[in-house]
Amino acid sequence: MKHVARKSERDRLIVEAVIRRFGPLSRVAIHDLTRLQPSRISQIVQELIESDKVLAAGRADNPMGRKQVLLRLNESHSFVLGVGFDDEKVTAALMDLHPRICAKVEEPVRLEGGKDLLIAQLLSCSRAALKHPGADESKLLGIGLAGSGVMDKQNGMVVMSSTIEFLRETPLGEIFEQEFGVPVALENLTRAKAAGERLLGAGRMAQDMVYIEYGHTGIGAGIVAGGELVYGSEFAAGEFGHTHMIEGGPACKCGSFGCLETIAGASVLEMRVRKAISEGSGTQALTLAGGDPENISGWTVLKAASLGDKTCLAITEQMTNYLGLGLANLVNLFNPSMLVLDQRLSLAGQSFLDELTRVIRRQALVHSTERLQVRFGELGDEASVLGIGSILLEEHFEIPALKPPRFMIEPVKERPFRARRAEAAPAPAGHASASPSPQRPALRAKSRGEEG
Repeated sequence: MKHVARKSERDRLIVEAVIRRFGPLSRVAIHDLTRLQPSRISQIVQELIESDKVLAAGRADNPMGRKQVLLRLNESHSFVLGVGFDDEKVTAALMDLHPRICAKVEEPVRLEGGKDLLIAQLLSCSRAALKHPGADESKLLGIGLAGSGVMDKQNGMVVMSSTIEFLRETPLGEIFEQEFGVPVALENLTRAKAAGERLLGAGRMAQDMVYIEYGHTGIGAGIVAGGELVYGSEFAAGEFGHTHMIEGGPACKCGSFGCLETIAGASVLEMRVRKAISEGSGTQALTLAGGDPENISGWTVLKAASLGDKTCLAITEQMTNYLGLGLANLVNLFNPSMLVLDQRLSLAGQSFLDELTRVIRRQALVHSTERLQVRFGELGDEASVLGIGSILLEEHFEIPALKPPRFMIEPVKERPFRARRAEAAPAPAGHASASPSPQRPALRAKSRGEEG
């Protein structure tokens, strides 16, 4: 939690956060929500209006008295920048305070040049997004980076990435802070997408939700429990693709065998359909790929399956069973009210979703699936940047704790031993003996309304 040292600053941030979350609303409604003094609210609101952070939004339809002026956040006053990247592409998006995307830059990721070239690409895409005509870099509140791998959010460090191996122990947050001079938040790509779908997409603000990312090289889970993202002690929670499914299965890049992504990942689908084609099977996947087997992707297989192609249907059926079994395990472990699937899986159609749901309900506890909703995501390729943008804004508008100055909370320093001995020595003749006064408490009580 962030802290402020002055009550006046905290009051202003409270009013701004309440207007953002519940607006448009009147000064009376702000008082009802915050219990701040009406005169203090009017002063803060006037300051926010003069700084263009808050705008009038018409008048309330209150039945009695003068119609109250409604207030709303000026969502175009400032901006945040979100950058999402994996081993396929880089996306940088400039967003307002809603967040809505104002400008977006997308490029295929360049991995051939190693760490330095990738960081240079992330920086260049960020600069390109900031060149949007309506953007003012002085109004940039912060930058969010969502990457594939284990991210140490507290220290802004890419700990490791199984898909971009050279990023190990990379201080990406520090690099961006030095470049742009604004706060930087680092987040795992799957968790960022989970936050985006929960706040702006299919998640509908569910308190307990699991988001499943289904990418070309991996399968991840973004877990929301009690409205909060789950990180784990080492920021590695949600490595769903590396859950062990079968004994003696294919080798996984993590070093284990029989992991979920080795038997149900998108790369497995394309490998199996290419093998079927080489053995003489006909498939619409080849037509969708322009007649070249090398152009077939997992998404091609899913699309062909939705069109009724028998070869692709047989391949996706096995994938559906394994993925459904893994999801049933997640349901038993976390008891979510909602499972949100990567929007790319919607290429397989409604029949795929229905079959996957049947497998989950068959394998998981009945009590945990009675009200469980399973649906496709809604945000698509923009999920990562919208998600990290939402996380940035939630942190920026977080209501802070009031932290007193250091002299009020630090313990009284122990005096030197010689000084204590001198005080303890007998008083000279003719002088009254001074008894030591009791030590005052380190944290004194403050009167109501006193600022630190």
